[in-house]
Amino acid sequence: MAEFTVAEAKALIGEVRERAAVIVRLRANLAELTLALHTGGPGNGGVPEAKALEAHLNEAVAWFGAHGIEVKGVAPLLIDFPATLDGESVRLCWLEGEESLEWYHRTELGFAGRRRLE
Repeated sequence: MAEFTVAEAKALIGEVRERAAVIVRLRANLAELTLALHTGGPGNGGVPEAKALEAHLNEAVAWFGAHGIEVKGVAPLLIDFPATLDGESVRLCWLEGEESLEWYHRTELGFAGRRRLE
């Protein structure tokens, strides 16, 4: 498993935010199309378009894993960078909408143990 320094993870946040914007757009398009398919309402496509959106969304999310970044949720997008701080296993934590990487939590605590980086 890859580990990141705080500096390495922070250096990736620009690209993370760009890729997050794509995921947010795909996620919203898929939600709208799925609702239209289930309710018979107006939508931009049918089942083939929904499957294509799902494939694009999965592909966009897979980029993170391919780079050693853990995706903990997609709505909202929550990602963790495995790291070690003060000899302890942690996750540097970024939540959709945040401007920068400012949080971490001990690996075994998850999001509930989130603390601001010093």
